[in-house]
Amino acid sequence: MTTDATRASSSAATSARSRPALEIAVTSAAGAVTARDGGADRVELCSALELGGVTPSQGLVEAAVATGVPVHALVRCRPGGFVYDADELDVMVREIRALVRSGVAGVVVGALREDGSLDVDAVRWFVEAALDAAAAPHPSTTPQELAETPARAPGSRRLPGVSPLQITVHRAVDRAADPVAAVAALVGLGVTRVLTSGGASRVGAGLASGMLTRMVEVAGDVQVMAGGGVQLGDVPTLVAAGVDAVHLSAKRAQAVRASSSRSGTTVSLGTEASTDSWFETDPELVRAARHALDQA
Repeated sequence: MTTDATRASSSAATSARSRPALEIAVTSAAGAVTARDGGADRVELCSALELGGVTPSQGLVEAAVATGVPVHALVRCRPGGFVYDADELDVMVREIRALVRSGVAGVVVGALREDGSLDVDAVRWFVEAALDAAAAPHPSTTPQELAETPARAPGSRRLPGVSPLQITVHRAVDRAADPVAAVAALVGLGVTRVLTSGGASRVGAGLASGMLTRMVEVAGDVQVMAGGGVQLGDVPTLVAAGVDAVHLSAKRAQAVRASSSRSGTTVSLGTEASTDSWFETDPELVRAARHALDQA
């Protein structure tokens, strides 16, 4: 017999499952804590956010994982484009294995071919490296525990007693010759989700062009996470478009303190931005993004 309470419970469960997730891009363990406390469901961890992000260091990964928030680590060996040679791909596969062994909840990867299409072979290699590293026994695992661990089924991302390792393909798809085709090519590769702005510099433009909506339509079982210049006012429209998550950096610039350099003297250590400022996660922006998603 179905009661009103049962129907209400079922409706609440369905709503909870469909609730869009909030992911915050962070560059520090402090940022991970700020995101966690502000209501983020997970963080994307990277370094050099001002360059579009590169792979974070081992120490930073360990510190972020220790905060308790699910950490998804960017795997990008250098700034610039997303067409990689064999040596660069090898480095990123090594980074994936190290990151998974460090306890991340997921990795964020991507690559393109010279013709601007998705590098399906590279993505498949990244996925296999991540899943193999996740399936490998931890160094502290005893022989008895190893014997009692069921084998991982082909294509499975779930490990016994552990949340499934998640694999996100980043905004390399937005640089593809055909961004919609790049998203469609992810189906069947073992990818959990794709981060995209709808083939534009900012997600608002991707919405306006209709490309983001087309990506949602072709993504199949790959989740679509909207990100790239997200404004709080974009959130209701993004949710209406059917995205599974919203990603933003929620950052603010922090200037170098005056006492950090000689008065009246500027010694450049690279670009002006990297010399004299850095980004911190803004708790007010995180809370506002969480509220906007909850109200959408």
